[in-house]
Amino acid sequence: MNSSKRNRVASGFMWRLMERMGAQVVSFVVSIVLARILDPDVYGTIALIVVFTTIMQVFVDSGLGNALIQKKHADNLDFSTVFYFNIAFCLVLYGLMWVASPSIAEFYHDPSLVPYIRALSLTIVISGIKNVQQAYVSRNMLFKKFFFSTLCGTIGAAIVGIIMALRSYGIWALIAQQLFNMLVDTAVLWITVPWRPTLAFSFQRLGGLLSYGWKLLASSLLDTGYNSLRQLLIGRIYTRADLAYYNQGDKFPALIINNINASIDSVLLPAMSEDQDDKSRVRDMMRRSIMVSTYLMSPLLIGMAACADTIVRLILTDKWLPCVPYMQIFCLTYLSYPIHTANLNAIKAMGRSDIFLKLEIIKKGLGLIVLLVFVRVGVMELALSLLFFSILSMGINAWPNKQLLSYSIRDQVFDILTNLTLALVMGAIVWAESALAIPMALKLALQVITGVVVYAALSLVMKNSTFTYLLDILKTSRKKA
Repeated sequence: MNSSKRNRVASGFMWRLMERMGAQVVSFVVSIVLARILDPDVYGTIALIVVFTTIMQVFVDSGLGNALIQKKHADNLDFSTVFYFNIAFCLVLYGLMWVASPSIAEFYHDPSLVPYIRALSLTIVISGIKNVQQAYVSRNMLFKKFFFSTLCGTIGAAIVGIIMALRSYGIWALIAQQLFNMLVDTAVLWITVPWRPTLAFSFQRLGGLLSYGWKLLASSLLDTGYNSLRQLLIGRIYTRADLAYYNQGDKFPALIINNINASIDSVLLPAMSEDQDDKSRVRDMMRRSIMVSTYLMSPLLIGMAACADTIVRLILTDKWLPCVPYMQIFCLTYLSYPIHTANLNAIKAMGRSDIFLKLEIIKKGLGLIVLLVFVRVGVMELALSLLFFSILSMGINAWPNKQLLSYSIRDQVFDILTNLTLALVMGAIVWAESALAIPMALKLALQVITGVVVYAALSLVMKNSTFTYLLDILKTSRKKA
């Protein structure tokens, strides 16, 4: 990768990372405040609704956002066509959710869910308005725009959510928080992004984009449907509190995934798409992505797993202690995500959405078998089965790139082995400190400081190549600043 391209990708990643970190820090603080105010049952109720709205959200993109990013010469006609199609399609989806809401409520034996479903489903329409702006920003790597739109929406929504929770609005506080966040996020993007739709529409262009995008849509539906099915079954077979603990255990490690992996994910696809005809460059970007994201994510995830009990007791209080083992399981599950992300983005960037869809069919077919086997055993066993399935999926996602890019799963695992080993050593030391009989706040501070010092020291002593690479980027950025 040439110096100019590397700097552009690095800059895009840094803006995207700052955006995600800023948003997640605010969301994290707000979630702590709300978790202390609201009961687990409230979170369980919102999780039941989100199962369905999340599936509908997949249709909003229809794979067309990625198609706009991947297409070599997308112009204003392409963007305008997708914009008008999305608006019409989202209105239809919202109508379906409005009509289906009584049936969904009946499925859970709770008629009170109907107004909640109809209100939260408005996020589908708002997303349809925002979708093309997001694609434009990603394609042109204008990630600074995301930084301002996301932070404005998140901070405003935080204020709305906390005020409503304090005034005893219960689940409406969580619904209003999500709606306000998306409204402000969308408004700021429309103000700051220069693209505007023209009065033009082409069925021919739409057909061309759909030929690539429908496979990604089908893949996303399989993935989202599979993940949502887990929550749906937990909410249906077990209690809402069980679902709340399961989701709360996922929330903390998901902060790391949303910050780092999602930042790399959004930058990697447009960067790879630019060089889709040069396989060696795509492979080099993919390799660097795996190494950097693993170096950043593995100490955070393993460290969080080691500190899980301390974190929950101190931040969420003892009423949330049942979520500790779930948090640890999700931390280990997400360790494989850098390999998932890099492999799938390489396949999409090269225009092979057909392979992408085939992989999803294989994975979700196997995943459904695993799910049906463990769903009646227990919620904890269901979470452990997800860890097993994630490891299995890692090999499946990597398999095509052995032929496409000459980069096998064996090579990929070898590339992350050093980073993972450093994180495991650090995690063992941090976990040992959990036995200290000292105040929780002091213990967590000690564990965090120890983790940072040990990981940095090991990186220096072992002369870790990724550590050196990141230092070089920081030095270059400082000189330019």
